Amino acid sequence: MQPLKGLLVLDFTTLLPGPLAALMLAEAGAEVIKIERPGGEDMARFPPIVDGESAVYAMLNRGKEKQTLDLKSEADRDRLKPLIARADIVIEQFRPGVMARLGLGYDDMCAINPRIIYCAISGYGQNGPRANEAGHDINYIGATGLLDLQPGPVEAPVLPPALVADIAGGTFPAVINILLALRARDQSGEGAFIDIAMTDAMFTFGWYALALGTAAGRFPKPGELSVVGALPRYHLYATRDRKLVACGALEQKFWEAFCFAIALPPQFVDDKRDPKATREAVAKIIATRTSDEWAPVFAKADCCVTIVTPLEEALRDPHFAARGLFDHRLTLAGGKDIMALPVPIDPQFRGKP
Repeated sequence: MQPLKGLLVLDFTTLLPGPLAALMLAEAGAEVIKIERPGGEDMARFPPIVDGESAVYAMLNRGKEKQTLDLKSEADRDRLKPLIARADIVIEQFRPGVMARLGLGYDDMCAINPRIIYCAISGYGQNGPRANEAGHDINYIGATGLLDLQPGPVEAPVLPPALVADIAGGTFPAVINILLALRARDQSGEGAFIDIAMTDAMFTFGWYALALGTAAGRFPKPGELSVVGALPRYHLYATRDRKLVACGALEQKFWEAFCFAIALPPQFVDDKRDPKATREAVAKIIATRTSDEWAPVFAKADCCVTIVTPLEEALRDPHFAARGLFDHRLTLAGGKDIMALPVPIDPQFRGKP
């Protein structure tokens, strides 16, 4: 059973955070109408372009109905009113105040439909000194202390390989709070306004640094946090064939199993005594063998250590295939069949592949 079947979502969003949130609601059964400006949204021009269609745009907007409306046109805004009257959820991603100036803010929609749940996603939220500041993911993780924890030197800083603020600060909180608002509406009969600031959740991701700084009185400097490279037992090591070994042997039993598996000399096993020396010793040993030679060693040791896998290889992993992650498909406008974007919705709540 799809739990959101029968609900209508109006998706006014662009790029990644809002479209992905609306996609997740659609995967759980909601009817989603995507409202786009004439000429389409920017993501529709993102590569790769296959037969004239953006594959990224198609993935993020699978299963949605598209309507083109000029929100600056009174006639087009009037066309929205019947949809607003029967909508359950609205998601927008403009700067604060834009929708209100168009006569489409929460108060305007609530006057038409008091049960509406209105979710506004922005970088810094609807209020506060930075509310109207422009930004993207790198700015949001940069403004909240999270990016400062990266382990690279100033000359060669390391960017995260994921858009953490967009997805973990925008998409996921939006979906969570929309579902909470639906539950609250079941009890009260009233809708709600939800203010999602992508920056807010970045402090959640800084949980360990916050605990260290606020309780111990010293905030970690770049690269000092244990899970970003300070600990030898939670680190990346290069093999002889230039692959990476991801060592996550945090617990002592896993660390001891790892040390035994690679025959680490006893003087380096206590990694708190001289972390740099231990890290260098481990690196020297890992560099003596190829990833194929190390893989069975770590599998046998069962010590939270894996070979870093390229994406194209991960897609062929029988484990992920067995879990049905890639069963849903998407047909592009030109007829090409590709995988649909995997989303963390339990299979029992999604439509059949």
